[in-house]
Amino acid sequence: MKWKLCWFSTVAVGLALFASPPAFGANKDMVALQTQVQQLADQLARLQQANDERFGAMRSLLEQNTDTINRVANSLDAISHSLQTATADQGGKVDQVSAQVQSLHDSVDELKARMAQLSKQLNDMATALQNLPQTSPNGQQAPGQTQPQGPPAPPPDVLYNQAIGDYNAAKYPLATQEFSDYIKYYGNTDLAGNAQYYLADIEYRNGNYQQAVQDYDKVLEQYPSGNKAAAAQLKKGYALLQLDQRDAGVRELRALIARYPKSLEAQQARDRLHTLGAATTASKPSPSRR
Repeated sequence: MKWKLCWFSTVAVGLALFASPPAFGANKDMVALQTQVQQLADQLARLQQANDERFGAMRSLLEQNTDTINRVANSLDAISHSLQTATADQGGKVDQVSAQVQSLHDSVDELKARMAQLSKQLNDMATALQNLPQTSPNGQQAPGQTQPQGPPAPPPDVLYNQAIGDYNAAKYPLATQEFSDYIKYYGNTDLAGNAQYYLADIEYRNGNYQQAVQDYDKVLEQYPSGNKAAAAQLKKGYALLQLDQRDAGVRELRALIARYPKSLEAQQARDRLHTLGAATTASKPSPSRR
């Protein structure tokens, strides 16, 4: 009996010794894995810090460039005022000068849009780095994380510049689609009013004056503070005259002069009214006699 007990004790000790090495091995692997994870976390933190420093420098450059563009825009406004004064008595040359200055304004607007887009891209990149999806040790995405969705349209500056290029090349159907897409996807940006104006202008150039009037009205109603508001009101007046609605056209041109008296568009409106033999302001009714 004692011999059997000794034999069972020996077997139990042997089994315990046999089972121990795998447990120690598993613990060792776990410690190594945790060490690797910690090293990766440290590397990611250093990378995040380096990226933050780079983003800060890039934002500083963007702000400096934005200030420069704003100074250029202010200079253009001063040039516009000077040109208006210098060309007030030059008749037909006003239209040409106005078109050239408007082209410069459009170029500045496009630069502003590009700078705004670059700033947005920097912010998006910084946000994406801060919100990297957490992954499990086997490389699978952790529960609750979703893959980012792709943009529904090209970036606003790319789409707008494509539309402007096609408009200048007289590719009006393509430009119409691109300006419409811009308003659809980026209707709250600074250049949305410009896009609506060019849609109306395409209708005007195609001789669709009634539709042009409606589209110019959208510029005036939806983007009254945009830099195309005065041009839209001027062209609306021209479109009404093309529709033989003389009284309505004259009223629109007079309203433009009253609203933007120092603008180049106001000077063009005065010239058109002079050609029509109409006064630049509505005559006041004479007081009734008793």
